[in-house]
Amino acid sequence: MDLNPPAGENYAHPVVCFFHVIFKAAALAFYILSALFFDSFVIIFVVTVLLAALDFWVVKNVSGRILVGLRWWNEINEEGESVWKFECLDQESLARINKKDSWLFWWTLYLTAVLWLFLGIFSLVRFQADYLLVVGVCLTLSIANIVGFTKCRKDAKKQLQAFATETLASRFSSTVQSAFTVV
Repeated sequence: MDLNPPAGENYAHPVVCFFHVIFKAAALAFYILSALFFDSFVIIFVVTVLLAALDFWVVKNVSGRILVGLRWWNEINEEGESVWKFECLDQESLARINKKDSWLFWWTLYLTAVLWLFLGIFSLVRFQADYLLVVGVCLTLSIANIVGFTKCRKDAKKQLQAFATETLASRFSSTVQSAFTVV
């Protein structure tokens, strides 16, 4: 992953990018600054988890689909087993994904989890089990999106490889057939 956003390219979906970032920033900012304004742990817990849940939903259902062309969900089948389901854009559409949008999506996804992890360690060191619970919920939501989108991206790469292999085999087969029909 490149540390710097692609140069010379604007965001293709600035509104989606804004909402992709704003709920992450709002949850983190509220959690960090709330102790200055509120004495109630319940308010801090509810608002922080609500903002993190909104972020989870926006990332999973909106920005993931628009910014990187991926969507995931998890179902329980008849045997009671967890089954991951993935959707991705077709290969031509995936090739047109804006690199700056994609860069923002992946970096904020991972950076948010790292920040929640850091805040969790900080709560652990300060022996604040109640605040560790808030961080644990927010970190779990962040990691769920990371796992879902990472698996989805790997599945999309497998589909691309299968498509490329199939296309090459088809072209090779038609080239061989045409060579023999000429003879």
